[in-house]
Amino acid sequence: MYKADSHRYDTMVYNRLGNSGLKLSAIGLGLWHNFGSVDPFENQRAIIHKAFDLGVTYFDLANNYGPVPGSAENNFGRIMATDMKPYRDEMVIASKAGYEMWDGPYGNWGSRKSIIASANQSLKRMGLDYVDIFYSHRPDPETDVSETAQALDSLVRQGKALYVGISNYNGAQTQAIIKCFEDLKTPFVIHQPRYNMFNRGVETDLFPVLKKAHKAAVGFSSLCQGLLTDKYLHGIPADSRAAKSTSPFLQPKQVEQTLKTVKALNEVAANRDQTLAEMALAWNLREPELACVLVGASRPQQLEDNVKALDHLQFTEAELARIDQILKAQDTIDWSRK
Repeated sequence: MYKADSHRYDTMVYNRLGNSGLKLSAIGLGLWHNFGSVDPFENQRAIIHKAFDLGVTYFDLANNYGPVPGSAENNFGRIMATDMKPYRDEMVIASKAGYEMWDGPYGNWGSRKSIIASANQSLKRMGLDYVDIFYSHRPDPETDVSETAQALDSLVRQGKALYVGISNYNGAQTQAIIKCFEDLKTPFVIHQPRYNMFNRGVETDLFPVLKKAHKAAVGFSSLCQGLLTDKYLHGIPADSRAAKSTSPFLQPKQVEQTLKTVKALNEVAANRDQTLAEMALAWNLREPELACVLVGASRPQQLEDNVKALDHLQFTEAELARIDQILKAQDTIDWSRK
């Protein structure tokens, strides 16, 4: 029977979400990969255990995580029921709706029908009475933002979510839905954007909106699908994501286009006595609006390595200037999937 480490809260950093009362662990576990029906279940359990033992309290899911879609929530629900149930009130569990999940016109996007149906399905798969945060996973171009906001608000009023969030909304879209949430008095606390050294657009588009509204962000793709690690410094490993020609997330051309930059960043990290991944996570957390960075893991040891980023979060002005200089020299990256 799993028993959590009694020292799990000793070294983790917890950051408040804007002007809300909720705090998240600075490192959160994303279940986008490695928790599907195709992945070894015992390894999934070991990763969840290790995360919690390290003080990670934020666990991030979505209806379509797998593969197959829904299987990450099913597997997480099994682990909750057998191992983590005694610790439910120490965990912040999130799910989302908005990407294609089931056939027909209601299994996608952000209508009231889609969001509430998806939330009900997610709760059933995870065996939970409520989630701590429920997100609109992406803006719906054909549904008025007020309808999406009202659907999320309804989940709170029904006791199915404590807080709500949004993901992948740009600055203007975020501003519009924040106005709806304010009118409804919805506990909207968080935005989840893609953010890393190679994806910085939200610094000028989104973060100023969140700062003005006193809201926070949790970043995904924190290590840019593994580009911001030492994995590809000496070639593309056969078992890596980039080596799989079917991967829609990272292609060999992107490794080749960023290799010079990654090597230069790795030198900066080495001078800080950090790995590149540790420095990249710490660099993300330098942003005051970013309360938490999501990491994925295929084995427990990766989490131990990621959490080491918290041992050295401070940057000198010279280090930040050097990193900016390196990133500005990077040519435009072709992020297409072919």
